[in-house]
Amino acid sequence: MDKQPMYWSIRRELWENRSIYWAPLAVAVFFMAGFMGSTIGMPHRRRALMLLDPAKQAASINKPYDVVAMMLLGTAFLVGLFYCLDALHGERRDRSILFWKSLPVSDRTAVLSKASIPLVVLPLLTFLLVVTTQILILLWSTAVLLPSGLAGSTWRHVHFIQNAPILAYGLIVLALWHAPVYAWLLLVSGWARRSPLLWVVLPPAVLAAFEKIAFGSSYFGSMLKYRLMGGIQQAFVFKPDGDVAALTPGTFLGTPGLWVGLVLAALFLAAAAQMRRNREPI
Repeated sequence: MDKQPMYWSIRRELWENRSIYWAPLAVAVFFMAGFMGSTIGMPHRRRALMLLDPAKQAASINKPYDVVAMMLLGTAFLVGLFYCLDALHGERRDRSILFWKSLPVSDRTAVLSKASIPLVVLPLLTFLLVVTTQILILLWSTAVLLPSGLAGSTWRHVHFIQNAPILAYGLIVLALWHAPVYAWLLLVSGWARRSPLLWVVLPPAVLAAFEKIAFGSSYFGSMLKYRLMGGIQQAFVFKPDGDVAALTPGTFLGTPGLWVGLVLAALFLAAAAQMRRNREPI
């Protein structure tokens, strides 16, 4: 595949869909503003915190760093979902597909460039935003606590730089595990004439309800839940308090659900490219 069409196709997606980076950036700015407001009276609270056992101290001090990471991970997932829902449907709706098809860019390249947004671009952006925001949190809390001589209490317990590889690993895990979800949304986006969100949500809901009513089971719902959250369970071992105890990439790579999902993602993307080639503007 020629790299130039792919590169410019990704640039086009970023240019046309600025929410890809504005939404996570807005969440990071909103969180940082809230954190700065919460630091009023921090020295007094930190003195009280120092009377607790070290485990509670570490949990409390690290909480803002963990919260911002979870918020940005959740934001990136939602942005990826809504982006994929509109990626192919939007260009048919505004008829811009007629212009884009006139360019020497294949349907396969166009679809792969769209898939690269939730699978590559958003994870990279999320990693940079999480690390940057956590550094700003550390610097601000240090500045607030420095006059009281308590700044060292933060540096003793915060280890997010050492945790950056864990964050990168987690983002890769989520991208691979959710690949069939994003690919399915792209396929529906290219197929539906209207309301792609309805076509994504309604059929699984009807199937799950029918299974429950007819057979009294919930295997389909469990399968959907496994596809959304099962990757983390395979890729990490957690302590009772929820912290990461160990990374298990071997277990994750040996999980059949990962490879079945990647095969389905490839099939969905191939079908989406074919759909883009044959579907007319709305």
